Amino acid sequence: MIIIKNGTIVTESESYFSDIMIENNIISCIGANLFNDNAEIIDASGMYVIPGAVDVHTHMDLQAGNNRSIDDFYTGTVAAVCGGTTSIVDHVAFGPRNCALRHQIDKYHELANGKAVIDYGFHGVIQHVNDEVLSEMESLAKEGISSFKIYMTYDFKLDDASILKVLKKAKELGVIIAVHAENNDVINDLRENYVSNGLLETIYHAKSRPDHCEAEAISRVLHLAALAGDAPIYIVHISTEKGLDEIKKARAQGQKNIFAETCTQYLTMTDEKYFEPGNNGLKYVMSPPLRQKSDVDALWKGVQDGEIDVIATDHCSFNFKGDKEKGINDFTKCPNGAPGVAERLMVIFSEGVMEKKISINRCIELLCTKPAKIYGLYPKKGSLNPKSDADVTIINPNLEYTLTRSMLRGAVDYTCFEGIELKGKIDTVIQNGKVVYKNDDFFGKKGDGKFIKRRVMEQ
Repeated sequence: MIIIKNGTIVTESESYFSDIMIENNIISCIGANLFNDNAEIIDASGMYVIPGAVDVHTHMDLQAGNNRSIDDFYTGTVAAVCGGTTSIVDHVAFGPRNCALRHQIDKYHELANGKAVIDYGFHGVIQHVNDEVLSEMESLAKEGISSFKIYMTYDFKLDDASILKVLKKAKELGVIIAVHAENNDVINDLRENYVSNGLLETIYHAKSRPDHCEAEAISRVLHLAALAGDAPIYIVHISTEKGLDEIKKARAQGQKNIFAETCTQYLTMTDEKYFEPGNNGLKYVMSPPLRQKSDVDALWKGVQDGEIDVIATDHCSFNFKGDKEKGINDFTKCPNGAPGVAERLMVIFSEGVMEKKISINRCIELLCTKPAKIYGLYPKKGSLNPKSDADVTIINPNLEYTLTRSMLRGAVDYTCFEGIELKGKIDTVIQNGKVVYKNDDFFGKKGDGKFIKRRVMEQ
């Protein structure tokens, strides 16, 4: 039994002083002056007590071509929980061509079971569409896989007719379709032109994926979702003002069931990073790429006015040494992806809350409650209420420090946020009723994290 005393409890809608009692892995009671002789007391005086953060966009143990991400489900979830995140929903990698939809789900159960230190779920990935795949969507939804990812670029991209079939099935089942929206043909044409002209520096990664490619693909898939009866659609990692404008336009026209995600990096960095000396710009090769200052400002406005629903990470960690360095002489050889699951909560708390861009309640909504609600985890996750899972993060807003890689857990050898000055620090993290992080020490156990069966959307 644990009692958290003297802290300010923060939810997506209110902040108040109270105590929290934790028993048998759940929150049993919230009230004033709670006491029990057998309880461990955690004094949260002067601190914020928030729901454990929920990251619904990670890539652990990802095989991408000849490269495999360095964080598996152990090191990646240790990094997550030490950064205040107590549950994730992972986007599984592509499987063999023409494989069954459940092929990768079964594989990822093997990868995560016995390794994860926090609770986890999976998004299925749809690589091709036929009657068997559509039928599997239904059977997997009954097993707690209530969302599926589709790509409009890369080798297993879906054509528009296939996307429409998937969206119609999603509408029928109440599952959510997450979409990586970029115009594949234009990107490939630009990449080929840059390479053939010897333009191989890191900045050409960004130039080959311009903002119009994101905006066009978002517009197209939103129209397809409308054709499917306003099928539930979740646009991942929005990076541009133009892309966000397409979402705002569709909503203004009355389209429902649109969810918008951006990521920490698109709120805090620009494409100037690609010019860092010593080939360090390769650390920021991700898709979509970092953008202009005007895009950063537009995304913050979207965060502030409610047009963006979720801030996630797209955590996909490749070491700089040996992995990212493959792109030194040709940006197309650099594996796409960057770490971020450890940094998200404190960077957004510092840059958003402490810099007064957003309220702390809005921060909790974006990083904890809304992702849990969208993806069928709420109210067990993303919530501080009696009967919710006892996933709790305590933040000390009075501490300031310079973030360095040496402070972070996880296997990757760099952080995109090296040297950033942060206001506020994680003091304690409780996962399923156990203290797993306190005073910079990790106490969790490999395999303590369990698979979460998620609910479909209410029709």
